[in-house]
Amino acid sequence: MTGDRLGIGVVGLGRWANWAHLPGWARDGRCRIVAVCDTDAGRAAEAAGRYGAVAVTDYRDLISRDDIDIVDVVTRDSEHFGINLAAIEAGKHVLSEKPVAHDHHDVRRVAELARAKGLKTKVGFTFRYSPAVRYLKDMISRGDLGTPFIYNAYEQNSQWLSPQVPLRNRERGGGGPIRVASLEGYGAPVIDIGHWLMESDLTSVVGVLRNFIPERLVAETGLMDRVNIDDADIFIGEFASGALCSVQSSFVTVGNYPGIEVRVYGSEGAAIARLVEEFGICETLKTAQPDDVEFREIEVPAEYYPPGGSPRESWRTLYYANLTANFASEVLGEIPGNEGSFTDGLWVQEVINAVEISHHERRWVSLPLDGEPLDAEPLDGERGN
Repeated sequence: MTGDRLGIGVVGLGRWANWAHLPGWARDGRCRIVAVCDTDAGRAAEAAGRYGAVAVTDYRDLISRDDIDIVDVVTRDSEHFGINLAAIEAGKHVLSEKPVAHDHHDVRRVAELARAKGLKTKVGFTFRYSPAVRYLKDMISRGDLGTPFIYNAYEQNSQWLSPQVPLRNRERGGGGPIRVASLEGYGAPVIDIGHWLMESDLTSVVGVLRNFIPERLVAETGLMDRVNIDDADIFIGEFASGALCSVQSSFVTVGNYPGIEVRVYGSEGAAIARLVEEFGICETLKTAQPDDVEFREIEVPAEYYPPGGSPRESWRTLYYANLTANFASEVLGEIPGNEGSFTDGLWVQEVINAVEISHHERRWVSLPLDGEPLDAEPLDGERGN
């Protein structure tokens, strides 16, 4: 730490970094954005000027700085693992956008290294930091819904319904068998929320991937080409607790983003958290009781919002302000544990990889994959339970 503030270094300065990550850190008086990095020198200089930071074009120059405590990785997906690994090897706490790595074995490797070094990690599971979802979590934990029976989750919107909307990161598509895109990008957050809310691991899954729009405009080339990725998927699963789940994600279903809805049905009630930006409101929370089956909207208490936040704020800044504040509190030791960590990212990536196997082999797949326990000795509070 420099003085009484955490030093923050942000790697990757695209739209999501500027929409969510940088404003989140800047909003927290306990943090100072020390350095920013992008291979585009102009983009790095612009962000550095806006936040009073140092601009670099090589992430190694950023993670080697002694005045940086947290490295925030917001690059393209294929670059996450290498930067995450280097930052942890350098002794930095790390926030990584999802996925930590495409293969669960690599996620395990970096998660175990961070734990061995006593470092905090966090995955950009943006939507568990929604005020509505966090309030729902507390409702479930205190027993308002009784024993949770069923978890349903949807993340869907129509950002890429038109094949003319440019799609990036084509390295996960191309020819050959269908590869995950929607499941890994859009399914991951609601898989994470399910583990967190239900307080149980999935033990088996069966699912299907679908490529509804096979030809798309590729951003890197400006040409239409075959992109053999899932743009929609559905899977069902069984929790260790005996509860059931269903998950659907897609970026070709009509609707506004982020397009998340999660439902929990329990022995004493049910709740629906809807995170869809509509008519100037970014989220709603509804509940119902067994003797009153109509769902009614309830107010989320003010303490679940960051300072100045409200349901009329953009979900990008609202949720990420909660995420960065939570991570800063964990690193500073102000709250115990490490929720949404790389270990949580490992559980999510195993589920994603299991659904991939299920699709290609047309069968139920048991978890954990390879028969390995996901985490023998979790840190107190690491799972967010």
